[in-house]
Amino acid sequence: MYEQISHSLLNSILDDLKPEIRRQDLRHFYTRLGANFYAIHSLFYTLYGHRDDFKLQMLRLVETMAKGYIDRSPELERLDIQREKDHNWFLSQKWVGMALYSNGFADNLSDLVSKSSYFQELGINMVHIMPILKCPDGKSDGGYAVSDFRQIDESVGDLEDVRLIAEDFRKRDILLVLDIVLNHTSDEHEWARQAMKGDSRFQDYYYIFEGREVPDMFEQSMPEVFPATDPGNFTWNPEMGKWVMTVFHDYQWDLNYSNPTVFIEMLDIILFWANQGVDVLRLDAVAFLWKKIGTSCQNERKAHLILQLMKDCCQVSAPGVLFIAEAIVAPVEVIKYFGEDAIAAKECEIAYNATLMALLWDAVATKNTKLLSQGIKSLPNKLERATWLNYVRCHDDIGFGFDDNDIRLAGYEPASHRRFLVDYFSGKFDGSARGLEFMHNEATGDGRICGSLASLVGLESALESEDKTLISDAINRILLLHGIILSFGGIPLIYNGDAIGVLNDYSFSEDPSKCNDNRWVHRPKIDWEKAELRKKQGTEQYAIFTAMKKMISIRKEISAFADFNNRELLHLENEHLLGFIRFDHQRPSEKVLVLANFDVNLQYLDLSVLSNKGFSAYSQFIDLYSGKKPTQLDESIVLQGYQFYWLTEI
Repeated sequence: MYEQISHSLLNSILDDLKPEIRRQDLRHFYTRLGANFYAIHSLFYTLYGHRDDFKLQMLRLVETMAKGYIDRSPELERLDIQREKDHNWFLSQKWVGMALYSNGFADNLSDLVSKSSYFQELGINMVHIMPILKCPDGKSDGGYAVSDFRQIDESVGDLEDVRLIAEDFRKRDILLVLDIVLNHTSDEHEWARQAMKGDSRFQDYYYIFEGREVPDMFEQSMPEVFPATDPGNFTWNPEMGKWVMTVFHDYQWDLNYSNPTVFIEMLDIILFWANQGVDVLRLDAVAFLWKKIGTSCQNERKAHLILQLMKDCCQVSAPGVLFIAEAIVAPVEVIKYFGEDAIAAKECEIAYNATLMALLWDAVATKNTKLLSQGIKSLPNKLERATWLNYVRCHDDIGFGFDDNDIRLAGYEPASHRRFLVDYFSGKFDGSARGLEFMHNEATGDGRICGSLASLVGLESALESEDKTLISDAINRILLLHGIILSFGGIPLIYNGDAIGVLNDYSFSEDPSKCNDNRWVHRPKIDWEKAELRKKQGTEQYAIFTAMKKMISIRKEISAFADFNNRELLHLENEHLLGFIRFDHQRPSEKVLVLANFDVNLQYLDLSVLSNKGFSAYSQFIDLYSGKKPTQLDESIVLQGYQFYWLTEI
């Protein structure tokens, strides 16, 4: 697009801005708007340029950005400027995250503030508070069916609580992460209520059809997200007498981003939360943002354009705020949510490394790293100014969505191997794992797994047997998995309760609002009396917590653990071992050799594999975690069962 067209339009828009906006001090806003406007105009034109009201919508878009900037506090504006100067600030190894439910970690948001010292005790400085926005009782989808994007669920608190948390976190240098559900609203949202009353303006906010002709065309190529409980992608609404697109649950109406008013509304909501002091916004269900007949309606190119436009607009009004892409899709697709720029992330700076999570669980079940190593090799390179969220557990189920070709290269048949994993973690193999199968599909045999980290690695069954060896093995598996995510490259994200070995909570089955969703088995309320055992030697809580606290502290001091595409995977003959080298581009001699043994038995690493990696068979090492030299025997390093090393050369 000819740049003078966008320049001319911008001048016209600035002339037409509301007087109350023009009277403000907008120096930084105008600088950023000028720098980003060509891209903003180009994207907005690509999406909406065919509309007669295009120029009016562009004016509304700029006014929304200006309002977002004006509402930003002086303190947040200073943070913006600081982060612009240090634009790679989030790639540092100092960041370690935790995800939690406010009424699971604490009683509510107000109580959470009183427990903030726990984060500093462990070393956490990025906290993702799971969905807290207003949702209907019994139809909340765990907080992702939002009925008001600007109101807090009264069961956990109010907007003032969020502001107090943001203020408290800034004093402690803790980043606040909150969710924005971009793809859908609750059917009790005001937009949906107005649509049900027959308001055509609000019906255009959603995908609503009078007959089945268009829905049937969509259904031919759209997969089902929840086939067991919510088959199909459309729901009949008797009040309207029309069909509504509901990809997830029948009470979640998909937003129609082909309508620019929807985009501007959601941008306004993003800037609203940025101005409450949120540092990072987790954008939920981004793969579903654009719907097109004849496709799966996932990962569409225009979904990426929507995110690019949101990022450019946010960079004008609140450039210090980061986006996380919640896109649990194949690696070749998830990498696209960083954006298409060769270096900088122009969509989301952060994305979930769901593939690594699933691969780690495969290694736990098989006790080998064949698929883990193959899957890591297949991970596409990320952009330079982007990073992964690496996690072992999260609030959701575990799906084994590895690439079928990787599974075959590891020597397995895809369908039977996935079935083995589901059987293993649901306790049908040897009874050590205590998971629950989720969303079993009778037609395909597919299934996913729910369960807390501690129960899945065997701590629950080990405690029942009172077998000290099994208890020790389970704890070592917990530490091994965290040893990898803390050193892999990216921001490690620890799930609430995992640092103190919280087990499955089966009480969800007695709650009518939760009993049909067994993901609640790993969403327990923390027992703070039991959590105090982290301070008592000899307890499982103490063993896990003190080890993880030490690991986090060491990680923050190792510049090679920052995320600048500075990891080299090792090809090891021993299939039970995973190995990779982390290095600092600025100080190439400072390397860290990360090794992990996924087998219960002692294993050996032949040091000759390091001969062309800057080490030799005679290299002597020290383990950064234990402070001890590893056992070296006949030019080999010895690893005990479930042991990991962070080795540096002496």
